[in-house]
Amino acid sequence: MTRPATINDPSKLAFTVTHRSVLAVAVPMTLGYLSTPLLGLVDMAVIGRLGDAALLGGIAMGGIIFDLAFTSFNFLRSGTTGLTAQALGARNDVEIRATLLRALIIAAVGGLAIIALHVPVREAGLWFLGGSSEVQAATVRYYDVRIFSAPFLLANYAILGWLIGLGRAGTALVLQLFLNSLNIVLSVWFVIGLGWSVEGVALATVFSEFAAMVLGLVLVIAGVKRGAWPSLAVVFDRRLLMRMMAVNRDIMIRSFALLYAYAFFMARSADQGDAMLAANAVLEKFVVVSGYFLDGLATAAEQLAGRAVGARHRPAFDRTLKLTALWSFALAGGLAGVFYIFGPAMIAFMITVPEVRALGDTYLIWAVMTPLLGVLAFQMDGVFIGATWSDTMRNMMLISLAAYIAAYYILFPLLGNHGLWLALELFLGIRGITLLAACRKRAARTFADA
Repeated sequence: MTRPATINDPSKLAFTVTHRSVLAVAVPMTLGYLSTPLLGLVDMAVIGRLGDAALLGGIAMGGIIFDLAFTSFNFLRSGTTGLTAQALGARNDVEIRATLLRALIIAAVGGLAIIALHVPVREAGLWFLGGSSEVQAATVRYYDVRIFSAPFLLANYAILGWLIGLGRAGTALVLQLFLNSLNIVLSVWFVIGLGWSVEGVALATVFSEFAAMVLGLVLVIAGVKRGAWPSLAVVFDRRLLMRMMAVNRDIMIRSFALLYAYAFFMARSADQGDAMLAANAVLEKFVVVSGYFLDGLATAAEQLAGRAVGARHRPAFDRTLKLTALWSFALAGGLAGVFYIFGPAMIAFMITVPEVRALGDTYLIWAVMTPLLGVLAFQMDGVFIGATWSDTMRNMMLISLAAYIAAYYILFPLLGNHGLWLALELFLGIRGITLLAACRKRAARTFADA
């Protein structure tokens, strides 16, 4: 094995960030990530064509509960990316592989724990989100099948984060496309072809996550030289485990706050009736599309910023910040234009219930604005995750969440559902601004002795 260079030898670790290096990660990951909300849109479309608004609400609320359940382990993607990228920047081959093994162990234990605790988690989610009895019944049918995907999904988080941290965006793209394409095909077949309703959508996810995990492990093993894996003593090194857990804790809190924000949005939508819940659930998919569309560049920021921190090379970090911001704002403007032009047609395709379709058209403008108001938050998230400045990211998220909740209680009585959407947009904007304000100070501290 090649002896890793050290931080004390910065000349050997320096690298240059270019438009090409940014796009080499961003383009394939954007394509891969876009297949995920496409899956959500297909699920909504196949269930929406059954003509029952309660089923749409059940899929939406079930998705929120799963997001809340999996948030505890969200670091298996983002935290693994940052730690792997930093090990790559330091040219520490042993730690690169040990990071993956630690993440896979956590994925296995966590996935089994989620299955074991799925009933109390489900009931707590239903209590918090509310909704009609029909919506809750559909949610239970969906949830009780999809829960068995947990170990496979968490393992896929770990594998994807590791590949991204290494800059192997092409391999990560293959895995994402395989996972989501298979899921889409199975969802259509199970629901439209076999008539399995919400259970069919959930079962498609279970099969797809398992198949993707198997493919991911095969690709990982094939890409590592035989005998190059670290010993158990290295994998369970106390200092490195504590560092991973500290990063994981902060990302967990940040992710819970983010998911709470979206769960709060869906709960307040449910308070307005099944039709408004269904309309907001469909429009929320536009918000998800915005996040995944811009996450390709956020992922480039994760990988390159993490590598720069590992290499202790400030010029590469500053260049990463500049180029990912430039491309992020350009793409956000383009996506807003697409939503404005094609949004009504997309709503018409997904929704057959006239009342729900009319509500979707009324509030579409907020989905159009989401990429523009949220772009800075998405980009800054990438920078902070890659640099593992997780404590600051956590704090800025909590500040933004508090502002969001306060804004809702002020704006909703005045503007109704428009006020709910405006509060959500303020939440996205405040996150970006506060993270940007904190970035300069954290960078100065990190690279002070570089």
